[in-house]
Amino acid sequence: MFKIQEIREIIKLVDSSSIDEFVYEVDGAKVKLKKNGVVTETVAPKKEVVAPVVEQSAPTAAPVAPAKAEEAPAAASTSNDSSLHKIVSPMVGTFYQSPNPDTPAYVKVGDKVGNETIVCIVEAMKLFNEIEAEVQGEIVEVLVKDGELVEYGQPLFLVKAE
Repeated sequence: MFKIQEIREIIKLVDSSSIDEFVYEVDGAKVKLKKNGVVTETVAPKKEVVAPVVEQSAPTAAPVAPAKAEEAPAAASTSNDSSLHKIVSPMVGTFYQSPNPDTPAYVKVGDKVGNETIVCIVEAMKLFNEIEAEVQGEIVEVLVKDGELVEYGQPLFLVKAE
């Protein structure tokens, strides 16, 4: 099932792009988005959620190209070892390694993580979203500095999966 912040991020990305229709399906859950006043729906096995599309009159083509250009160098520098798993940002926001400045980081290089281990927080629109490892293994590298802005899909950590 999709998390609400994932659905919101998908809606923002589709809304700010030039595409008119978008369909994404994972493990039986399906998100289908259409622009121009048509209904946006999320369908999961045995459940259905319907939400209206938010339309904006601002130009939409400009934000798409810079995001891809910024992601390319990061992907090229971290793809040297294909055996490493990348934990990526599920949204645009500010990366934080700890819940507040006075506490230690959730994880550091050498730490073992499980599927549900919280590795960081990404703040988006005053909401603090805990990011889980979603893989079992050892943190090999932290790719982002604390307080740095991150893009959707940007690699945050490299994990040597077990």
